[in-house]
Amino acid sequence: MVQIEEIRNSFVTRLKQSLADAGIPEWGAGVRLAKMAKVTPKACSKWLNGESMPGGAKMLALATALNVRVEWLEYGRGEMREPAVLSPEERRSPPRSFDLKDESGYTGVMQLTARGSTGAGDDNPHVEIRGVMAFKSAWLRANNLNQKHLDVIYANGHSMEPTINDGDVLLVDESRVEPKDGQIFAMQSESKGTIVKRLVKSDFDGWIIRSDNPAYRDETLRDGEINEVRIIGRVVWRGGML
Repeated sequence: MVQIEEIRNSFVTRLKQSLADAGIPEWGAGVRLAKMAKVTPKACSKWLNGESMPGGAKMLALATALNVRVEWLEYGRGEMREPAVLSPEERRSPPRSFDLKDESGYTGVMQLTARGSTGAGDDNPHVEIRGVMAFKSAWLRANNLNQKHLDVIYANGHSMEPTINDGDVLLVDESRVEPKDGQIFAMQSESKGTIVKRLVKSDFDGWIIRSDNPAYRDETLRDGEINEVRIIGRVVWRGGML
């Protein structure tokens, strides 16, 4: 519990620093933040008081509105802002549009070196584009999947077996960052790095991070503690050896 309080307090410090740099006084800051993140002022007051933290989508909205890096705002990693010497074009994420002229009817999805642990967690301090993986365009459309929001990563570990095996290819939809009962997500926390687990709504208005392999214990998140875990995206497909 002490660790969670420290994470929240550190976030509050960075949030207030971002507000000050943007010329927004603390008085009435909750209302300004509410407009940025499209939530209630009461929710923002809890953020400012260290009672809870924004989820992935809200954290990104705040970072964008305050012109700071989301990794810095959430975890304190790296610089507060992108280097000023970079142009807007250079600051953009790697392109997610791939020309597959030789593969009519297929869409290319960015394949990353990142690994999502199905066990204790994976630290991915440096992620590179490994290549492009082709998916049928009709299949993506039928499942309401947009290429711009998709990444391919790899599973590492055995805790999600038999659903996901070690080394499996995982398709992650980064537009789906709200927790959903029973769905599998790629998530990131300060203490564990990147993990791939199932989220289950608990009876006490909290969440359970669950492994499909019964040999691994549940992790319980009470009340607003789900906001200390950044949801990268929902795992919508897996591929691997039988």
